[in-house]
Amino acid sequence: MTEQLSIDQARKLVLHCQRLPPTKQSGSAIDATLLAIEHLGYVQIDTISAVQRAHHHTLWNRNPRYQPAHLDQLFDDKHVFEYWSHAAAYLPMRDFRHSLVPKRHIADGDQKHWYVRDERLMNSVLKRITDEGPLMAKNFENTGKKTGGWGSKPAKRALETLFMMGDLMIPGRQNFHKIYDLTERVLPASTDTTMPTQAEHARFLVTRFLKTNGLGQPAEIAYLLKNTKPSVSDALQEMASSGEVLQIHVADQTYYALPDSLELLNKPLARRKLKILSPFDNLLIQRKRMNALFGFEYRIECYVPEAKRRYGYFSLPILWDGKLVARMDCKAAREESLLHILHLAMEPTLDRHDDFFRALRKELLAFATFNDCSELRLHRTSPAKYRPLLRKEID
Repeated sequence: MTEQLSIDQARKLVLHCQRLPPTKQSGSAIDATLLAIEHLGYVQIDTISAVQRAHHHTLWNRNPRYQPAHLDQLFDDKHVFEYWSHAAAYLPMRDFRHSLVPKRHIADGDQKHWYVRDERLMNSVLKRITDEGPLMAKNFENTGKKTGGWGSKPAKRALETLFMMGDLMIPGRQNFHKIYDLTERVLPASTDTTMPTQAEHARFLVTRFLKTNGLGQPAEIAYLLKNTKPSVSDALQEMASSGEVLQIHVADQTYYALPDSLELLNKPLARRKLKILSPFDNLLIQRKRMNALFGFEYRIECYVPEAKRRYGYFSLPILWDGKLVARMDCKAAREESLLHILHLAMEPTLDRHDDFFRALRKELLAFATFNDCSELRLHRTSPAKYRPLLRKEID
């Protein structure tokens, strides 16, 4: 069976499945945070701190009661763990066994890792942690030439390789630097560690992606997950034949969706609520997908030379009225309690500017508080003619 959805219906389905904007929640605030992580499947970790770091920002957008201490508590209580999704991420502990698949591929050499293995150094590093307990990269002598990502020293490369293979886990961080320990000393005893079959893992990837993202294509489901696209494609075909997933046509593209998810189209979307998103938000991480479904072409410019930036160092996409309508380059000057809006750039398709500015003002006040700021300062808008209107709204 093939369903036909309009682009507006497809966007609505995606946003409902991404839980954006969030709806009213019951239970404790920290329980809502855990539910958000378990629903999303991962939350990407990033070090950029122009505003609150991406993992905190993403969770705050799903849970307005979120506090950064929640993630630390859930990590300490071993409800979440740190590993690699498409990038470094926090993942729900209930899904731990599915992290064993890439770990096995890396350990067996079927999947390349960034670093060439130095078995002798890896054994030495592993012995020290076994004997001494949890250690950080700085606890090892910096011998040998720095190479690889960000000039990593040899011991750091050995630690990361052991971590990616599954011999080590991260029991915590200190000043955002990883602490490493033996997996058997970190993992809760009750954790399911049975290795999934290839077919089982593929079905897990399909189901998790579609629950979280509403609809998807094989390449999107396997995005940056090495060696998974063939098995994901096979799983989709089997699940489509059995009716577990439906084929969905949007414009001239074919997607897949879970039948139950389509019921969300009967649920109203909170279109008046505006959300300021992280560049690493789960909704946005696949730029090509966002362009196809939302007509929003996005590129993070922190890696672009300043002279070539169009929007700013760390522009934040803005969701409103069920669409991505603007982007805003911000910097939180926490020592001054001041949130700088360096550049607000609106999409040419944005209309109803007065309504948009009112919604933006309301969310900016909450966003400033989330960033430990109490004041706002607007520097620039594109088009420039809207700067006085927005300044008036903010003031």
